Order: sequence, then C-alpha cells, then structure tokens
Amino acid sequence: MKLDILVLAAHPDDAELGCGATIAKHAALGQKVGIVDFTRGELGTRGSVPERDQEASEASRILGVAIRENLNFRDGFFQNDEAHQREVIRIIRKYKPEIVIANAVYDRHPDHGKGSGLSFDSCFYSGLTKIETTDAGVKQAAWRPKHLYHFIQSQFIMPDFIVDVSDYWEKKMNAVRAFKSQFYSADSTEPETFISSPGFMKLLEARGQELGFSIGATYGEGFTVRKTIGVNTLNDIR
Repeated sequence: MKLDILVLAAHPDDAELGCGATIAKHAALGQKVGIVDFTRGELGTRGSVPERDQEASEASRILGVAIRENLNFRDGFFQNDEAHQREVIRIIRKYKPEIVIANAVYDRHPDHGKGSGLSFDSCFYSGLTKIETTDAGVKQAAWRPKHLYHFIQSQFIMPDFIVDVSDYWEKKMNAVRAFKSQFYSADSTEPETFISSPGFMKLLEARGQELGFSIGATYGEGFTVRKTIGVNTLNDIR
C-alpha cells in the first residue's frame, strides 16, 4: 500500500500527542496515513506492553489510519546507526510516502531526539539506489519522501508552520485518552509520571489553543522543518 503520509514515532502515543489531529484531518480528507512506532514503550513506568499494543490499536481506529506497525526497537536503547536505519529505510520504501512526519528535533525524552535524527537520516538514505534493502524477500526500489516535518512534543519549540485542526481536536483527544494506562485517571493506583498528571492534559489543551489562536483558529498543531519553506505567491500564506 502506498501512503500519502507516514508518521514515524519513537513510542506508541507520540504520534497521537504530537500530530493526532493532523492525522485525523488528512485521513478525513481521503488521504492514506500510516503510523510506524519504533518501540513498544516497554520502559514506560505505567502500563504493560500488551496494554500499549491494545491502546495503540484503538487510537489508530479513532484517527482513521490506514496502517500501523511496530519495529520492535529497544525502548531507550535504539540508536541512529546503520542497522536501525536499514529497518526504517525498508519501511519508507515499502509505503512510499510523499510526506513523513517524525518526532521533535529535541525534547526532554532522549528517545524523541534520537527518533527525529533516525527518521531524518533514513529519509535521505532511502533515496540512494546503492543502498539495497528487501521486504519479504523482494528487492526494494529507492524512494525519498518529498517532505519531512517534525511535530512538537513536551518541550516547546517555535513552529515553522501550524495546521488548523479545530474540527479534529476532540478526535485527537479521544485518541490520546485511548492510552488509558499512560494518562491521568482518578482511579489509577500506578505511580504518577510527567504525562499522567492532570496538569499535562491541561498543557496539551492550552498549547493547542495557543497555536490555533496564533493563526486565527480554535486549535492548531505546530511543526518544524529542516529546509526553507517555499510558496508560489504571497497569497499562499494564511
């Protein structure tokens, strides 16, 4: 299956938190959007791997994604090296996305910055014909996405552009809430973490409102890009 947009994320729930409403919006517009998680979040303080798997499946259903895979990299210990790059290259060539969305370029969680770098390097190397990969025993053709964007995570980064997601914010939040083991629940007896506190959900809501307000919308999601953004005319700028 060829995808229009492929989201590469270090952990299950990164995609939902960083760009869930953007995913839902483009899926609703008829585009094929997929998510590939690098790890299964096995080092997370709360929940278990089977719980996270089930939660990711439910979140995917809510957002309307076409595919979701997990590369089973080691949570906390995956690297931006040749072995991991080859696996990500295989995925990029398998789905041939026009756009890739990846983790924030830096964040409080080390895996997020690593995931960003791994995605960036793999998108470039995926376009080199002399790097050979196979999928299900079949040699793959080189493929380089047209665009690579990075979402913003817990540490605020000034966005290069913002997507109006006003009509899809509640769907994003429903997808985030699908990760019941990870986020605030008054009934939970597990240890509180940075993302399980009530304040974190308020932060998520406030940031969406702030980014939306800055472009004259109710809610927005911000992205950064590592190249200069070009427009055809000044009328393209909102």
